[in-house]
Amino acid sequence: MPTSTQPSNPHADIAFYNIIDGKPRSSETVEKVVDPRTEDLLWDVPEASAQDLDDAVEAANRAFKTWKLTSQADRHKVLQDVADCIRANADTLAFIQAKETGKSLPMASADIEASAVHFEYYKGVTLEDDVQYEDATVKIVGTYVPIGVMAAISPWNFPMILSSVKVVSALVTGNCVIIKPSPFTPYATLMFCELVQSVLPAGVFQALSGGAALGERMTLHRGIHHISFTGTLAVGQRIMQNATKTLKKVVLELAGNNAAIVCADADLDKVVPSVASGCFFHAGQVCVASKRVYVHESLYDRFMALFVEEAKKYSPDNMLFSPLSNKVNFDRAKSFLEDSKKNKHEIVIGGEANTDEKGFWIAPTIVARPPEDSLLVQEEQFAPIAPVLTWTDEEDVVARANLDNAGLGASLYTEDMDQARRIAQKLESGSVWINRFERPHFGAYFAGWKLSGFGGELGKHGLYNYCQMQCLHYHK
Repeated sequence: MPTSTQPSNPHADIAFYNIIDGKPRSSETVEKVVDPRTEDLLWDVPEASAQDLDDAVEAANRAFKTWKLTSQADRHKVLQDVADCIRANADTLAFIQAKETGKSLPMASADIEASAVHFEYYKGVTLEDDVQYEDATVKIVGTYVPIGVMAAISPWNFPMILSSVKVVSALVTGNCVIIKPSPFTPYATLMFCELVQSVLPAGVFQALSGGAALGERMTLHRGIHHISFTGTLAVGQRIMQNATKTLKKVVLELAGNNAAIVCADADLDKVVPSVASGCFFHAGQVCVASKRVYVHESLYDRFMALFVEEAKKYSPDNMLFSPLSNKVNFDRAKSFLEDSKKNKHEIVIGGEANTDEKGFWIAPTIVARPPEDSLLVQEEQFAPIAPVLTWTDEEDVVARANLDNAGLGASLYTEDMDQARRIAQKLESGSVWINRFERPHFGAYFAGWKLSGFGGELGKHGLYNYCQMQCLHYHK
């Protein structure tokens, strides 16, 4: 079910490589990724071997000896050089990402620009030394020093944006980084790494393509000192277990079964389009998408009427809507639909997966008042399937919102800012968006609580997770 927002393929003969010590490296073993709109096979992608990983780690540790000593001013210049390189190659990177993710070309282009913005933002962020204590005998100064070699393991839903967050955080703090993109979306990240070698010292930023076996080796490798991962809870738990063997530092962004709460005073003409964006943008394949919607009982009927009409706008012709990005997620999403049908939940609109044509499409789906203990409410669907529930008591809705897997984000709609602050502070979530659907901002720390993560990234505060603190005791 392709549309005019998806590009044709003028780069059919493009080649992709692992990037090791500043140089492209092919492999005897290659895989191909499926275009989620057409189910056609895309380009060959090399599978990195255990030797490739060892070589990359050796190169990174060698580069770290000098990269960690570069001045903040020199690093900031490199960040601008990387941003400039991204923009100079934006058309190619956007085309590649559109093909591998199923996003429209405008969506993919926006992702590429956001990646460049991340590098520019951190040009203005510095972790300054700070005086921890001082008296007549001693002055103690806290400094922030790089950790070493970081393994960045990025997901398939926003491959360039979420890879760039990890890469820029590592580089600006003086670390070296080896990125492993998702095997579902390896292409744009590999090409990004190859392109920016022209402005980086060899070994500072490298890229390896592979699946779970490569990720496992990276998390166990003694030459890697830090791991940043975005993905599922099960894999995050495995990474943390592996990291204990060498006491690696870890940053984990995991499940986000995020609640959107609509209060009784909400202006539905403004709120409903925002909630629909939170649920259906990129087919719900956003870590902080609105996965559960709690509407005050007094607004429910009108909210549902407006919400159904908004859902109809998210079709394959809408550049903000996408197919499911891979068959694994497509099949998982179908299992949520099957469970709702089996349990006779009220499906108000949608409920069908595309089976007659090519492409991993699921129509925007709204399920009315499913039970609180249903699969659709308790687990993160990561698909355009929105359960809508009702509430009347503030303490009750907060308790229902605060699931263990809902600590990444939440949204809250009310005209009363005192009420907004009161409810937000009761929500057990690292971020709460007030009167807007959930979207991380590069200037704000982003961290999951409970089963939604460990540590965090973005903003100035995120950089502290990419450093060690060293205290210098100056005796007088």
